[in-house]
Parts: sequence; structure tokens; C-alpha cells
Amino acid sequence: MKILRIVVLLSCLVLLATSAIATERLRLATTTSTENSGLLAYLLPPFEKANDCVVDVIAVGTGKAIKLGETGDVDVIMVHARSKEDKFVNEGYGVDRRDIMYNDFVILGPDNDPAGIKGETDAAAAMGKISASQSTFVSRGDDSGTHSREKQLWKKAGVAPDGDWYLEAGRGMGEVIVMAGERQGYTLSDRGTYIAYAEKTPLKVAVEGDPGLFNPYGAIMVNPAKHPHVKVELTKKFLDFLVSDEAKQLITGFRKGGKQLFYIAD
Repeated sequence: MKILRIVVLLSCLVLLATSAIATERLRLATTTSTENSGLLAYLLPPFEKANDCVVDVIAVGTGKAIKLGETGDVDVIMVHARSKEDKFVNEGYGVDRRDIMYNDFVILGPDNDPAGIKGETDAAAAMGKISASQSTFVSRGDDSGTHSREKQLWKKAGVAPDGDWYLEAGRGMGEVIVMAGERQGYTLSDRGTYIAYAEKTPLKVAVEGDPGLFNPYGAIMVNPAKHPHVKVELTKKFLDFLVSDEAKQLITGFRKGGKQLFYIAD
């Protein structure tokens, strides 16, 4: 009887192991904003269940996500820096780009607002005031989509940020929001991550509404012509899912504190 139980137990373990091995895995490189906001934990399970797969998420800055795509270490990327995305596709590293969703960037700051930017509608002008007042600014400093937009704003303001007031964290968005709050400084954030972290920081939205703060997200399949091991069929299913009515409802329905974090691209 004991031998029979052992045989049954071993058979079950073998079946479980075989099932785990058989489950397909999709490698997704994406931004820390989609991870830190909690969106992926809400969005991915229905796709995984429907396709009997696991999506392995690598959450890094957009620049690093694109590099992972270039080297073929992932099957698909979901990022937010359109010029870099276009370059990725034009150089043959990616195919079948899809517009997924958008939100916007905001400049966060402390209540005492030492740079006097609260209510400013010109983001570049606000960045200029932060520099002129030498107020603490915490930068992602990680070649992310947010960091790229920050650098565009500094350039438009005619500022090359440098000095003790300017801190490059090299961290994800959530960590940077917390760090800037601890230092009573300013930072640039996507609105989604800020909403998700609003209870963890004293910072408030100081600047918003500038058209230059528009923040679109796209998803791109890594080109299988360059990297034959890319899971083409599963990746196509994933891209189709991201623009499906089901995903759109999930994205628009995802909220933190009653606030919508992302909107559907037209």
C-alpha cells in the first residue's frame, strides 16, 4: 500500500513538473511605470489564463527595455518614448507596433514650493524656475521614457542641470517619487505612478496640462527575422489582446483611490 502511494505521489509530481515545463512563457520588457502603478498585475492574468502561459515581466526604464529588445532577450516591449520606439522599428529591431494607452507627465513638488512653479502651465518654464532657484530636483537618471522627457524639458528651458541641487537617482519611478518627497524636492513623474504612490509621498502636482507632457505607450514585437527564438504566435496574441475590447475595459477600469490612471489611445 505504501509503495502504491509513493508511485501515485511520484506520478503526480511528474505531471506537475511536466505541466510547469509545458507552460509557454512570454518575455515582456516594460517600464517601471506600468509595473509600479499596479496595472500589469491587473491586466496580465486574464491573458495568461486564456492562453495557458506566463508573462515574465522585466520592469526597467524604456532605454533598457529597448536594449533588451535589440539583443533579443525578450519577445515584446511596452514602453513610452515614441522617438526611441520609431528608431527601434526603423532600424529593424521591432515590428508590428501598436498604440496601447496614454496618460500624462506631471511635475511634482513640495507644499512650500520654493521654486514658485505651482499653477504654471509651461513645463519648460517651470523647469527653468527650479534651476534658477537651485531647488532640489530628483531625476530618474536612467534613460527611461520619463528621463528622456525630462531632458527634453531642460533643453527647451535652455538649462544644463548640474550641481548639488540636481540628483540623479538611477531608480524606478516609484522610488524616485518617494526619494523626492523625503528631500522635499521636485521631480517629473507619469501621472499613473504618482496616483499609485500619492499616499507614500507629501508631494503634490505643481505643474500639469502642458501639451508637451502627453505620455503615450506603445507595444512592439521584437523582430523574429533578427531573433528567430522570438515566440511569434504568442506575441501576436499578446499584441492583439492589448488592443482588444477586453483589455481596453481593463485599462480604463483600473483605478487607484477612485482615480483613472491610463486612457485608451485613439
